[in-house]
Amino acid sequence: MRRTTSLVCHLLVGSAALAFVTPAAAQTSQEGAAQATNPTATTPAREVTNDGEIIVTATKRATTVQDVPFSVNAQSQQDLQRANAQTVEDISRNVAGLTVQNLGPGQSQVSVRGVSAGQIVRDQPGVKEQVGVYLDESVISLSLFTPDFDLFDLNRVETLRGPQGTLFGSGSVGGTLRYITNQPKLGKVEGLVEANANTVDESDVGGHVKAAVNVPLGATAAIRAVGYATHYAGFIDAVGPAAGKNINDGHRIGGRLSLLWEAAPGIRLTPRIVYQDVKANGFNRREEYHLYCNQFLTPACSLGGADQYLKLREQFRDKTTLADLTASADFGGAELTSVTSYIHRNILVSRDASALTGSVSVSPFIIALGAAPALANLPSNLRDTTRLNQWSQELRVASTGSGPFQWVFGGFYSHVNRKYAQRLPTPGYDAFVDAALGAGVSAAVANGFPLNSPYNADLPYIIKQAAVFGEASYKFGQFKLTGGGRYYDFKEKRDFISGGIFSNSDTRIGDKTKSNGFSPRAILSWEPQRRTAVNLQIAKGFRLGGVNDPLNIPLCSGGATGVDAQTYGGRPTYKDETLWNYEANFKLGGRGLSMTAAAFYNDIKNLQVTADAGSCSSRVVFNVPKAHSSGVELEINATPMPGLDLSLATNVQSAKFDSSVVTAGASPTVIAGIRDGNRLPTVPKFQLAATATYGQRFSSTGEWYVTGSFQHVGNRFTQPSDQETGAGNFNFIFFNPATAAFGTRNGSFGSLKLPSYDLVNASVGLKWDNGLEAVLYANNLFNKTPLLSLDRERGGRARLGYNVGQPRTIGLTVRKAF
Repeated sequence: MRRTTSLVCHLLVGSAALAFVTPAAAQTSQEGAAQATNPTATTPAREVTNDGEIIVTATKRATTVQDVPFSVNAQSQQDLQRANAQTVEDISRNVAGLTVQNLGPGQSQVSVRGVSAGQIVRDQPGVKEQVGVYLDESVISLSLFTPDFDLFDLNRVETLRGPQGTLFGSGSVGGTLRYITNQPKLGKVEGLVEANANTVDESDVGGHVKAAVNVPLGATAAIRAVGYATHYAGFIDAVGPAAGKNINDGHRIGGRLSLLWEAAPGIRLTPRIVYQDVKANGFNRREEYHLYCNQFLTPACSLGGADQYLKLREQFRDKTTLADLTASADFGGAELTSVTSYIHRNILVSRDASALTGSVSVSPFIIALGAAPALANLPSNLRDTTRLNQWSQELRVASTGSGPFQWVFGGFYSHVNRKYAQRLPTPGYDAFVDAALGAGVSAAVANGFPLNSPYNADLPYIIKQAAVFGEASYKFGQFKLTGGGRYYDFKEKRDFISGGIFSNSDTRIGDKTKSNGFSPRAILSWEPQRRTAVNLQIAKGFRLGGVNDPLNIPLCSGGATGVDAQTYGGRPTYKDETLWNYEANFKLGGRGLSMTAAAFYNDIKNLQVTADAGSCSSRVVFNVPKAHSSGVELEINATPMPGLDLSLATNVQSAKFDSSVVTAGASPTVIAGIRDGNRLPTVPKFQLAATATYGQRFSSTGEWYVTGSFQHVGNRFTQPSDQETGAGNFNFIFFNPATAAFGTRNGSFGSLKLPSYDLVNASVGLKWDNGLEAVLYANNLFNKTPLLSLDRERGGRARLGYNVGQPRTIGLTVRKAF
């Protein structure tokens, strides 16, 4: 991190530190070395060295970004503050190759370097993540529902590009994202308080209060406490029976409490507990077509400036508790580290599914009921719940000296108990079913589930993983050779029990899948001079396979013998996804200029792609035999003159299928857009972020600065099928709540390509040497509406629209460090 005059103007793209300082007592001596060097919000400007930059532990050892032999980005707490970053999506726009698909609050999918399998929706609990996410030493990844932890009091965020299976295991096939918190410090009282107020363009008001404090407990212990409460302003309006303004407001409340005890010289114990409660009262969805409000009604219905039509209010809730214990013992030349972690999560996704249920009810081919307009107007609530309990244990030994030979090896075990349930309470539904098909039919097909719920499912999972890993490097002259690998063994057991007239009443007990394998990595590094390095890497990553859900046959057009059932049925499991990465990167470190450039090629086998199963209202995971992603990345930091800091992060990439998935038979057809040459979903071809910060002293005790940033995200597709010819043509279903008139119409929605978008952010700040800082900012200054993903109900038949980004937000943040 650089300082010009005494102005702390660290750039959005973090780079490398040039020297270590004496380690602070943290979880481990390695992390202590990193945290002692990396400035925090409580670090006085006079203590920031001119050439000190970010130290990371991406290789399980403290080292400079310059010395990490693969491509890594690190952003410090000051970087996040200057960018007004609140979520992983905010981070992604400033990191080359990092992409986030926004599917609603707390439901973002992360991909790195174009390794993406497409949209995972909330009723696919078996799908594994492609980017591993860690909070310090604890893995927190959970497919779609990776916790969106608050970014307050972080030391840094590390983005490790390329497969990281060697040291970080499954789920890191594309890369790894690490949130590194500030650790308790011995012998020092320090803290930070922060308050914010903001308003979005739709006039709602949000804000937060946050605080962190570090207190020593004698000479050998310290405690660090963090608390935060945020109210999110809403910006989506709704019409219909559940009409309202700013319906997607919400809150995030939580905190962290960690204790450091240095039981003896070199022996550290750090127990910690983290709790967070995230609630959103609606979703950032803008609807273009809705079953109850569309151009086919008489008279035609328009949302009239609102964004949604609702019969019922919606909600997302995620309560997460993380308890972990990191213990380390430094033996001089080596350090033993144990990480024990427990996560409990309680997730609710409650959606207004009236359009889904109503569209089924007026479709004459469904479940022998014929068209049933009397049912189409019933409010219907789809409730997805997840209960997760996860234990993990890692034990590793790593070298700590500065000699030419460095190494780390260890073992990992995890046990996941996950219970997923889905209910569709629709009061009044069973009375009509029994009248049409005979008394008792609803109770018979309920399969033990509640009545007046056309669809129900319980999916309990037990997932066990065991692994051993190791990596070593040896430096000889200007060259360094790094090699390592990970052997893994994985077992998954799952039950599937469903009921209700929309389901097939499947009961499958004890479905199993298992796999094992080895993921190696080799890197050759050349350092012709101290601040210049060239690295060549070949590495393998993996993503665990799983079990597909059976189709909802009653909803499939033509039933069990129809085209949809024949196309998407009979696929009980899917295989592990593997990837070979070939990469060359160049790193240049310096006080006035630092640069990282990389070129990569990822050869992907058995890519796991999620596809809508036609009209069945089900989703199936396919293995695509061959796919690839390739590209170049560039990140530059420069200080061309005193007081001016510039940064640039950009990448160009191509991610495509190299094979097709087709139906069986004499005339095969491509399934779900998985066609040789089609783009992988969610991946922009081009992304760029540029930032400039300029400031000077305005007095002997204070400084001012201004920051401006420009972010460009290229066009994308939400699902592979969205780029097929005719993808925008739909068989829309409509129903008039006032007259009960209903029917279907063929129509064109237009292109399903998500257009590129540009965002401009600006801020001006005042900072005093006593730790007081005030920042006035405007995010999305020109009030653009980014289309983040395509949202559809029943494949677009009942509802079609977009998840959208937040409008212009103007806010004031005041913080005080002590």
